[in-house]
Amino acid sequence: MSAIRERIVITGIGLCSPNGNSLDEYRKNLLDKVSGISDMEHRYVGTVHAGICNFDTLKYQNKKALRTGTRAGSISIYCSNEAVRDAKLEVNNSNRDKIGIYIGTTEHGNVETENEVYNLSTFNYDVKFWTHHHNPRSIANNPAGEVTMNMNITGPHYCIGAACAAGNAGIIQGAQQLMLGEVDFALAGGISESIHTFGIFASFRSQGALGHHADSTKASRPFDMTRNGIVISEGGCIYLLERLSDALKRGAKIYGEIAGYSMNSDATDPVLPNAARQAECIRKAIQNAGITPEDIDIVSTHATSTKAGDIQECAAIREVFSGPGHKPYFNNTKGFIGHAMGAAGALELAGNIPSFVDKIVHPCLNIDELDPECALPNLVVKDSVKAEKVDYILNTSFGMLGINSVLIVKRFID
Repeated sequence: MSAIRERIVITGIGLCSPNGNSLDEYRKNLLDKVSGISDMEHRYVGTVHAGICNFDTLKYQNKKALRTGTRAGSISIYCSNEAVRDAKLEVNNSNRDKIGIYIGTTEHGNVETENEVYNLSTFNYDVKFWTHHHNPRSIANNPAGEVTMNMNITGPHYCIGAACAAGNAGIIQGAQQLMLGEVDFALAGGISESIHTFGIFASFRSQGALGHHADSTKASRPFDMTRNGIVISEGGCIYLLERLSDALKRGAKIYGEIAGYSMNSDATDPVLPNAARQAECIRKAIQNAGITPEDIDIVSTHATSTKAGDIQECAAIREVFSGPGHKPYFNNTKGFIGHAMGAAGALELAGNIPSFVDKIVHPCLNIDELDPECALPNLVVKDSVKAEKVDYILNTSFGMLGINSVLIVKRFID
């Protein structure tokens, strides 16, 4: 992008999702159309559909750390360690103070508070039984902070609260800090522990926006006529970012290059999206990348499976990609894994990054009858398609209170 003095590249990816705990497994399940949605029992709200992760929590943590830490921290630790391992980076005394951790979250602290209040109720609300771990568990920087202690990283860490735009926002923050020279490596992306609070399920249900279906694997149905709401999921995806010059010096594998990005605000409604502001965000990211809409090959849509949300996003996309030239392929991931909130954008980008190599565009899932208001040219509906080229991927993420984020990654060419 025009403001970038140093090129920023992706050299490691670590993830856990409802349908895969590595990039290879996750990608294979997207291509094979494997859903990660199942049912769970939740206090007060009963049986709900959810995207539940099943990763090896003891791979990088011991049992004591799991007891005193948080689910958000555990997801962050797993993904960050996997990203560093994938990048073949050794964390040591020469670099631990130059590694920054920037993790996007939708929310944090409510899971711990909700569970601790419930536990306290079993002791007749006698606060002498309140856990002394509450404060470090519930502070906003907890997920990133737990990573620093687990990996002995002494560089800066914080969490970026950006609703469902947070995954992209974490990556953007990491790239910016690298450009500023504040760090040499950035662990950046997004995580979610949202399924562990009953409040989010109850709230979406009260709004009429909680997805439901007789078959849990079909409950998340972005763009389908019968879609009826969000399926809430947990998960995480953390990227190892570094300056190209450094990556080349250490012979790192390069997945792709950050080409451009943009964030803006609707400033109109706490929940309902604004298509015009979303279109502005997309256009600005493309402009900052120094390209045109015709250069984009894949658009990974946000596509929450809500009636208004999907329609408004498709209106924004049509406004930007209405020219007569090359049209990108459009897909989405929430049909497979549900809405992973703060992790959504980072996970959805990861599902498309292998397309730089194999040129295969994974399909949407559960579109049995396409809503005409969500019809897009080159929407990959049933089966994967082989593209002639994949040089640019555009990833959209939009969140409550009207926060919008768009990230563009390009195929690395030395």
